[in-house]
Amino acid sequence: MEKSRFGKGFVTSLIHLSRHFALPAEQAFIGASDHLDELVVPPCFQGTEIADLVTMLRKKVLWHTPGSGDKEEQKDIIRILNRISVAVDVHLGIADASPGEYP
Repeated sequence: MEKSRFGKGFVTSLIHLSRHFALPAEQAFIGASDHLDELVVPPCFQGTEIADLVTMLRKKVLWHTPGSGDKEEQKDIIRILNRISVAVDVHLGIADASPGEYP
């Protein structure tokens, strides 16, 4: 089995990304795109809202220009990550899933 440098999988990659976006905005994007290289959308999510959200996430992270709108784009990415987590929970049968409220 070949080792992955930045994580491989679905949940693993999303957790690594969420760690980046918990940092201050000016640091959040540094190296974040590395975790997209082996982000795998499971077959059960193909053609669903979850796959669409992952596509949005990829675009936001990859198309970001460092130093330009860092705070706003960081907030957008956090919202997408929250939407993915809720959509996965709903897919798993948790009808009233919620990301909660954050400061």
